[in-house]
Amino acid sequence: MSVVFESVIKCNDLGFAYIELKDTVTQKIEICNDLEEFSKRIEELGEDYGGRIDEVKWSADKNVPQSEIDKIKLAMQKYQEDMVEK
Repeated sequence: MSVVFESVIKCNDLGFAYIELKDTVTQKIEICNDLEEFSKRIEELGEDYGGRIDEVKWSADKNVPQSEIDKIKLAMQKYQEDMVEK
């Protein structure tokens, strides 16, 4: 069984981006307002599979401005760089 999560960047009514994280095995959905919360939630969901996550599929709703997508991409890149340094 492949463990695949879907991460969809969405915007709320005020125009702020958030990430909807979905476990495709259980269909459980978590709402993450920032990458710190996303990191925590994905780790918690991954515990159900012994920490093994085969893939995280990223997408964005059509109404999400490119600037918000870019902010999340940059923050994710910085987060990954910080994790490598640890």
